Amino acid sequence: MTGWTTDRIPDQHGRVAVVTGANSGLGLVTATELARHGAHVVLAVRDTAAGQEAARRIGGDTEVRELDLASLASVRAFAAKLATDHPVIDLLVNNAGMVLLGPRRTSADGFELHLGTNMLGHFALTGLLLGPLAAARGARVVGLSSITHKNAHLDFDDLMFERGYRAAPAYGRSKLATTVFGVELDRRLRATGSPVASVLAHPGLTRTNLTPRAWEHRGRLGRVIARAGLLVTQPVEQGAQPQLRAATDPDVRSGQFFGPAGPWETRGRVTEARLSREAADPDVGRRLWAAAEDLTGVRYL
Repeated sequence: MTGWTTDRIPDQHGRVAVVTGANSGLGLVTATELARHGAHVVLAVRDTAAGQEAARRIGGDTEVRELDLASLASVRAFAAKLATDHPVIDLLVNNAGMVLLGPRRTSADGFELHLGTNMLGHFALTGLLLGPLAAARGARVVGLSSITHKNAHLDFDDLMFERGYRAAPAYGRSKLATTVFGVELDRRLRATGSPVASVLAHPGLTRTNLTPRAWEHRGRLGRVIARAGLLVTQPVEQGAQPQLRAATDPDVRSGQFFGPAGPWETRGRVTEARLSREAADPDVGRRLWAAAEDLTGVRYL
C-alpha cells in the first residue's frame, strides 16, 4: 500500500483505545484521530491537568487517567482500575517517551530514567493489560520505536548505564529496548496463539515538544540547538502517521514495523521500516524479556 493517510482510518466506534502520553506531540495527534473516527480514547498521562486540556481540544469520547510510567506503583494502580472499568480493550498505543540529555537520572524504582520510562513502564503496563486486550476481537499493542535504535546496543552487564553514562546513547538504548520488546512480544503472542497483535512504528525526525525539553539543561545554548533541530524535522501530524497506520489499518499483521519512506527513514509517507540486526535477534529478545520480568515483577507469556 502506498500513500496511506489518516483518511484511510476505518470507523472506530465501539473500540476502546488507550494512548500513553496523549496530552501532547505524537500522542495528542494519535488520540485526536482515534477519537475523530469514533473510538473511546483513554488519555493515559502523568499530568492530568494537561490531559484534561488535551481532552477538551480533542472533543469526542475521551477520558483522562493518571499514569506515571516511571513508577511501577503508578502503572499497577492505573492498570488495575482500567481493567475493572474496561474489561475489553481494543488498542494500546505505548506512545509516551522521554529524552533528557543532562546528567543521569533514575525512576522511582531506581531504573535509569530513559529505560524505566520508555521501555520498562510499558512492558509492565502491557503485561498487566493483556487480559482485557485478549478479550477484544483483533486487539493491538503499538510500540513507539525510533530511528536511534539502529545505532544502539544493549549492554546486559550494565543495563542501567551506571558506568560511563552518556544521555544520547542512553536514550538510544531505551528505544532499542522498546523495539526489541515489541518484536519479542510478537513472537510470544504468536507462539501462544493469542489474538493480540504487536506492531511497531517510528516517526522519523518529527517536531515534538521532546526536542526543546531534551536541551533544557543547556540553558540559552540548549534553546538555540533545539530551534536549529526543529528546522530538519517534519510536522507532528506527518510523524504520527506510522503509529496510526499500525493502530488502525485492517491489513496490518502482527510483527510489522512502520516508519517514513524518505531518506534514512527520517520523513515522508508511511512504509514498512527496517529493524536493526540487534532488534531482530531472538537471543537479545529472550535476554531482555527475562531481565524485564525480573526488574518489573510482571510475568506473562
